[in-house]
Amino acid sequence: MAQLKKKRTENIEGNFYVDSDCINCGACYWIAPKTFEDVSGMSAVTHQPSGDQEEEDAYRALLSCPVSSIGVTENSKFAQATRALPYELEEGVYHCGFHAESSYGAASFFIKREKGNILLDSPRYVKQLENKFVELGGISLQLLSHRDDIADTDKYWQRFQGERYLHKDDVSAKTSHFENLFKGEDIVSIDEDLTVIPVPGHTKGSVCYLYKNKYLFTGDHLAYSRKLGHLYAFKTACWYDFKKQIESMERLLDFDFEYVLPGHGHPYKASASEMRDSLEKCIQWMKTP
Repeated sequence: MAQLKKKRTENIEGNFYVDSDCINCGACYWIAPKTFEDVSGMSAVTHQPSGDQEEEDAYRALLSCPVSSIGVTENSKFAQATRALPYELEEGVYHCGFHAESSYGAASFFIKREKGNILLDSPRYVKQLENKFVELGGISLQLLSHRDDIADTDKYWQRFQGERYLHKDDVSAKTSHFENLFKGEDIVSIDEDLTVIPVPGHTKGSVCYLYKNKYLFTGDHLAYSRKLGHLYAFKTACWYDFKKQIESMERLLDFDFEYVLPGHGHPYKASASEMRDSLEKCIQWMKTP
């Protein structure tokens, strides 16, 4: 839990605060952007929540903080907030919350569907979250976008036995036992509503998962920048080959989608044509020295 004695002086007074253990992963900025901002290289509360929705968002940010550096002076709604995760973004598509420090606070997602539920990347292991997954029907598949966002995948596998998918180029000693390892750069259909798109660049084995030709789960390959006003890639956090990542980005132009759900940053929703335009701007930005 956050410690009041470590409370950053940059916080405004009120119930919510951030302490000096913050690693500035940015999760709280997009989960509760009206409450948290980057101030001097760490998160801080710049506006105390006003109204139920802002307070709910702030509590989700607190629970999702990978290093528990967000705290409250009065936690009367803590248990209620815990029950609100995973949080439904659209019908059947959820943000898991409970981000893991081992994945630098990356988001994970959950899809509820009749043919078997899916966990996309992994949250940290929390018993309450496991119980909610049980209520939602369990986990049949665990889809990993790349090597960095594995987190507590194995702990959820121990409970649900959901087959794990990862690209072979991102396999390590910790993941060589996964049930399904992709190879090469061919498009793979897991079933009629779920497509794997290899997108090497951020890492050699990065992949995106396209669900229902609408939801694109991108890991660390593709995100949205409010500052730039279009989709973008992490130039300073490319661990394999940025030129290859540009080629992978161009590959996405062959697909229609309306929702980008990244590991880092706010989920971005737009029409298919607007999304394509934003992706083209991203590619041109990536090609600019």
